[in-house]
Amino acid sequence: MESIQAIKQRFGIIGNSPALNRAIEKSIQVSPTDISVLVTGESGVGKESIPKIIHQLSHRKHNKYIAVNCGAIPEGTIDSELFGHEKGAFTGASQTREGYFEVADGGTIFLDEVGELPLTTQVRLLRVLENGEFLKVGSSKVQKTDVRIVAATNVNMFEAIEKEKFREDLYYRLSTVDINLPPLRERQEDIHILFRKFASDFALKYKMPTVKLTDNAIQLLLKHRWGGNIRQLRNIAEQLSVLEQNRTITIEVLKSYLPATSGTNLPAVIKPSKSESDFSSEREILYKVLFDMKADLNDLKKLTMELMKNGNIEDVEKKNESLIQKIYGDTDNDENINYEDALQDREVLAIEEHKTNTTENNQDQVQDKYYFAEEIEEEETLSLHDKELELIKKSLERHSGKRKLAAAELGISERTLYRKIKQYNL
Repeated sequence: MESIQAIKQRFGIIGNSPALNRAIEKSIQVSPTDISVLVTGESGVGKESIPKIIHQLSHRKHNKYIAVNCGAIPEGTIDSELFGHEKGAFTGASQTREGYFEVADGGTIFLDEVGELPLTTQVRLLRVLENGEFLKVGSSKVQKTDVRIVAATNVNMFEAIEKEKFREDLYYRLSTVDINLPPLRERQEDIHILFRKFASDFALKYKMPTVKLTDNAIQLLLKHRWGGNIRQLRNIAEQLSVLEQNRTITIEVLKSYLPATSGTNLPAVIKPSKSESDFSSEREILYKVLFDMKADLNDLKKLTMELMKNGNIEDVEKKNESLIQKIYGDTDNDENINYEDALQDREVLAIEEHKTNTTENNQDQVQDKYYFAEEIEEEETLSLHDKELELIKKSLERHSGKRKLAAAELGISERTLYRKIKQYNL
């Protein structure tokens, strides 16, 4: 078995951080087996090196090694790319095509960005992992393949599973062994070494002297967050090698090439995104409001019935003082107008209708009208609507259009009256 240092030299891996060494060590250990491996880590940390190590140290090294970027293949064609298709299976399928799993039989397939796979493709992939069987698109013939799968992702798989974007059973099939590559900011001892290697490579490539960093510039390099990891560091080294005439890079020059948004390794406060649970809590609040409205409406019906039965507003007010306070609260505060205003207006106008149309000798008729309204609620609502409009018109005419006086007479706020005027185009 080759040593970690020998593997680094063979595959061009630079660095000596414990986390990196552990990842390489695990790769060496699993190589002789056929178990599936999931490589995790941020974008740009060099995940593509691990499947190459595993393949080259395995008994499959003389067979095909195919790397597939799952995120770069359109959803409509990825099944055809992976599993092949029969002639005429879909528009444009002019001939039978072999998929990667058929071509790489006996070898290794590296599925990069496996977290981007569509759910339908995940089902097909799960079948391959379980029993080595697959179906071409447009075919009913089951085919067998002997392929080792190494997958990689920069997605948080547990979040993807929770959001039902990735199958949990497939995750545990892929991650028989999980190899995590650390981000560059956790490999501070390797950052300057990597920069010097990249600077040397670009100096050779572009036939110019190698750029060097001052001590202050080195400190800045080590403190930077490196969101793009090794890929970002390589790009910075290439830019400095090509654009800078002075081969000694000061801290001021280096600052001009580093993004200002992520300058250091200091903790960042990140505003949490709106989760699905927020929508659930909003739904619960809405339900509570609706139930409260229903309860208040029932209280209004009870109060209106008392008014119609007794005909004496003062007695009803004394008897139901707590109920009235609960429903209406402070009706003089215009800043707290809400859905209860509409219910209050309806009740007040109903009382006015009752006072207008009811005399001392027709209490029995009013009682009959109330029970009739309970049975045919829709007709009663239409009648109240008409009477409401009529009462507002009469009150405005009586007070020569002065809203304040009319509102006082109707027993509603001036703002509510103004809204009614706008509603009925008076």
